[in-house]
Amino acid sequence: MSQDRQLEVCAASLASCLAAEQGGAARVELCASLETGGVTPSPGMIALARQRLSIDLHVIVRPRGGDFLYSADEFEVMRRDVLACRDLGVDGVVLGLLDADGAVDVERTRELVRLAGPMTTTFHRAFDLARDPEQALEQVIASGCRRLLTSGQAPTALDGAVLIAGLRRQAGERLMLMPGGGLLPDNLAALARATGCAEFHASASAVVASAMRHRRSGVSMGAGGDEYGWRETSAATVRAMCEVLRALD
Repeated sequence: MSQDRQLEVCAASLASCLAAEQGGAARVELCASLETGGVTPSPGMIALARQRLSIDLHVIVRPRGGDFLYSADEFEVMRRDVLACRDLGVDGVVLGLLDADGAVDVERTRELVRLAGPMTTTFHRAFDLARDPEQALEQVIASGCRRLLTSGQAPTALDGAVLIAGLRRQAGERLMLMPGGGLLPDNLAALARATGCAEFHASASAVVASAMRHRRSGVSMGAGGDEYGWRETSAATVRAMCEVLRALD
């Protein structure tokens, strides 16, 4: 794969992190609770992922699911999580804050970027809920973030490809645009050609069946969740996506 084209894989377990590396991903974005869009994983998970991975490790800093308008207490949690990530040797943090009117919260985002110090900072898909994407891009750049993850304010990145391409041209060399949302091996090439982007973000996951023999029906630990099946990153899917990117050279 061209060194200019990279695949980032979002992972919610150590097994998924290792599968991402095995498949050839350039880095992992470590999250918990991917079904809510990702929240900050535990310190133990971060530490073990850092210990076991050779590729770069980025960690989402998001105190809860839902919107991206945070209280003072929630922001303090984010500050402490950024510092914890730095202490644990993480390569980058992934964050996103909006104000009540749908603009990027530049002041508090800039504060987290400052606390991140040498770590890379990515503004995540909170951007896709911003009121004005072109203005929000300038605000993300002004905050000091070096990368923007976006679906182009659409259900999938392929649906938002036109906006993503425009944002990439607007950003120029000031910021890396990274499409994410619904990326698969069979649509990645089309997205790359439509946007001109060099970095891409995917879960590359498949359902894993539980090894439990005893199964109790009618009881769920969440809102209709399945305790006997969950999604993990597939090394084969990651490998297939990396092969697509290599073929674009």
